[in-house]
Amino acid sequence: MTSTPPPAAFVQAFGALPSPATPVRVARAPGRVNLIGEHIDYCGLSVFPMALRQSVRVAFQARSDRKTRLVNRDPRFAPSAFAVSENIPPASAGDWTNYARAAVGALAQRFPDLRGVDALVESDLPIAAGLSSSSALVVAMALALLHANGVTVAPLELMAMLARGERYVGTAGGGMDQAIVLGARAGCASRIDFHPLRLTPTAVPADWQFIVAWSLVHAEKSGAAQQAYNERTRQCEEARRLVAARLGRREDVSYSDLLAAAPVEELLELAGATLSEVLARRFRHVVTEATRVRQAETAMAAGDLAAFGRLLDASHQSLRDDYDVSHPELDLLVDLAREGGAVGARLTGAGFGGSIVALCRVGRAPELVGALRERFYAPRGAAADVARHVFTAEPSDGAEVG
Repeated sequence: MTSTPPPAAFVQAFGALPSPATPVRVARAPGRVNLIGEHIDYCGLSVFPMALRQSVRVAFQARSDRKTRLVNRDPRFAPSAFAVSENIPPASAGDWTNYARAAVGALAQRFPDLRGVDALVESDLPIAAGLSSSSALVVAMALALLHANGVTVAPLELMAMLARGERYVGTAGGGMDQAIVLGARAGCASRIDFHPLRLTPTAVPADWQFIVAWSLVHAEKSGAAQQAYNERTRQCEEARRLVAARLGRREDVSYSDLLAAAPVEELLELAGATLSEVLARRFRHVVTEATRVRQAETAMAAGDLAAFGRLLDASHQSLRDDYDVSHPELDLLVDLAREGGAVGARLTGAGFGGSIVALCRVGRAPELVGALRERFYAPRGAAADVARHVFTAEPSDGAEVG
């Protein structure tokens, strides 16, 4: 990781050379690809992601006051400034700086006397591709502010704090993204458990290759997509309460408790007799996806490529048919990946656009990428930029300051 940004870029952004007394440092936070366990972290159930080599980087310098200035090296994103406080006014809906504001506001609630920073942001992560560029910005900005103020927070505490803080933008998400962005281990995927939060790494077999491919459809986290996401959260809660009541349990019993109390088949039978058709499908996705996480972790540990591939396929079918978060372009990418040599593939991230993740042997990766280039990207006029849209996913370390 580069320890300092190009001097000309920092001077251009902030109008003055960095002071030797307050050197410029760089916080790096990776994106992530969720391998399996989609839309269940906010149900308190385990997930199985890994971090990517692509990242958000924030070059920062401490200030002597509470002002924070943000400049993005991508000219599509306008600069912004605000004061560090517990209640930072949001920018307009969908504005990129709201994720930085979320991080700063969350830390200010815990540490009321923080000084601000000048921050220059850049990224090689695809934006709105379901790879958590937004949470990477949250984490990178949080690390920048903490480092500039000489404050340390235990990793698990920071993961939970930023998961709560990111709800500032209006999305009722879980804690997967912040946990893996901060806690990933190179060469590994990690099972993330909640209540209590903990990460358990599993080494990705050396002859396995995960491929990420963007559908060219933006996976927005505002507007109608945010409303649909939050609707799924509410539906899962309602389904859980109704099934718990049918089992004679308290309304606040968790999904984990339900899965411990009865076999999945019995839960699904109860759901079918208790819930509306839509709620029954949502419930079916949640409980079957939870079982796929443990099975996928076991398959990876055993090097069982075929079993992991079958779980990816089953997950995509569930997300498409029971959870209604897929998109025709995602479905096509999944089909083309399978035809191109993948042993399994599924949408990754919240859906409604974004990316897929496909699995193959390392030796098949060039063939698979080539097939997607010729059959998906070329017909859409995107073959020239294919390296930005489809890439091999290298399981990487979590966030750091250098």
